[in-house]
Amino acid sequence: MQLLLLNQRISSFFYSKKIGFLSKIIDGINYIIFNSFFPGSVRVGKGSICAYGGIGLVIHKRTVIGENCIIGQGITIGGRSKKYKVPEIGDDVYLGAGCRVLGPIKIGDNVVIGPNSVVLNDIPSGCIVVGIPGKIVKTNIKMRDYV
Repeated sequence: MQLLLLNQRISSFFYSKKIGFLSKIIDGINYIIFNSFFPGSVRVGKGSICAYGGIGLVIHKRTVIGENCIIGQGITIGGRSKKYKVPEIGDDVYLGAGCRVLGPIKIGDNVVIGPNSVVLNDIPSGCIVVGIPGKIVKTNIKMRDYV
């Protein structure tokens, strides 16, 4: 397991046990080592990995990430002004380098989000999304066929 995700899971354990100060210490270590904000309150499914060690990630503390996701470097997953909810990422999702997933949206299963895309709307399962703002360019896909 990658060190960033291992640290995040340890931080998540302390967070779930209401030992917030230890969780924040580990989050701070992750920030210093990986230049990433990946707090213990984020729920990450099994089998998910961070490409290139997860350098430069900014992930909102209430984000939910499904199983077997690939999270590229330099990604932002977070909220938008005046909206409380944050993204929910499904299973088997590839988040390309530098993409932004923002707002109260849901990303379905088997989705590929291209590098530097900005996703502001819900994405159904089995799609490829590219561009600014993100547009669906292909449907009925399996993520593993493309990554």
